[in-house]
Amino acid sequence: MVGRMTEVAVIGAGIHGAAAALHLASRGAKVSIFERGTPAGGPTGRSSAICRAYYTNPFLARVARESLDLFARFTEATNGGRADFVRTGLLFLHPPEDAPGVERVAEHLNGIGTATELLDPVEIERRFPGFDLDGIGIGAYERDAGYADPAGATAGLFHRAVELGAEGRLETSVRSIEPLDGGGGTITTSAGDRTAFERILIAAGPWTGPLASGLGVDLPLTVERHVVAVFRWGAAEPVTGHADLVGGYYFRPEGRDLFLVGSVHPAPPADPDAFSETITEAESAALSEPVSRRVPRLEAAEPFGGWASLYDVSPDWQPVIGEIAPGIFVDAGTSGHGFKLAPALGRHVAGLVLGEDVDPALHDFHPRRFDEGVTLAAGYRDARILG
Repeated sequence: MVGRMTEVAVIGAGIHGAAAALHLASRGAKVSIFERGTPAGGPTGRSSAICRAYYTNPFLARVARESLDLFARFTEATNGGRADFVRTGLLFLHPPEDAPGVERVAEHLNGIGTATELLDPVEIERRFPGFDLDGIGIGAYERDAGYADPAGATAGLFHRAVELGAEGRLETSVRSIEPLDGGGGTITTSAGDRTAFERILIAAGPWTGPLASGLGVDLPLTVERHVVAVFRWGAAEPVTGHADLVGGYYFRPEGRDLFLVGSVHPAPPADPDAFSETITEAESAALSEPVSRRVPRLEAAEPFGGWASLYDVSPDWQPVIGEIAPGIFVDAGTSGHGFKLAPALGRHVAGLVLGEDVDPALHDFHPRRFDEGVTLAAGYRDARILG
């Protein structure tokens, strides 16, 4: 095991980098956090920030459950941080062919303390009136799911890491990493500063792949542009947060007056340094159409803008976590569902970086799996975002 004063660089202060930095600092590591902008200034700050533990992968289901618990006691856990976590419950609507898998997943989730109710269409209609259930064969309702403030949550983790001794090097871009004999590497910033570290964690979201390629490591990560549409309830009566696996969208309230809608499917590739952050009217309309079909009364809702952000995704849409060179690690490929995992996943990643014994299931996410022709089964059909 690495010594307690190990010098560790974390590249990226999105929620994954911030969470890992906190857990590293809490173990006594000397941590430097490199961030090209400010905490949550990239894709994390534009996350829909849905918090749920409805996962098909057993390890991710446990981690998500732990993260939900942390969001619920966030202020205490971060010594004053605010994630503004709101429990709303979340209804997952599935076609009939998903029923066997949904039943297995619900049994497992209830067994680990994630309250998940199975609902047939009659019960869905009774509990959640207003849905047109055409094409829906089964539902699952996660009672304790909700949403949080992505910028606030990341800031809380980041500032707690700093309180524990981490150094925040904000507005500092990493230009390259040069491996060192014996492990770790020398980081060169865009300003030309060079610093050597015993351990390096790359958690730079869409910019992770280029940094790894400088080490001669080709990570199979794709950057995609995803949009989130915002609507006012207007004259429409509010409905519960839900994910429609037939209509291909997710939906959650935002405060009292608004709701957000996004897609659960892959999107076109994008350049992380040159993409439009603005949602178009056509993109907003494309998301409103399946929502209005599923909940007809939401035709009265009013478009209220939205935004576009970036996902970094792996071929199986599951995390890419592991040691890619001696003393150099990666935590990436989680966009679309990484926010809800990060607070607790950071504990496992920190243990990996420091050479501790970790949950053996964490090794399933090593990027070598793609070279070996192995992909992780997750989600339902092409809605892999459900993990």
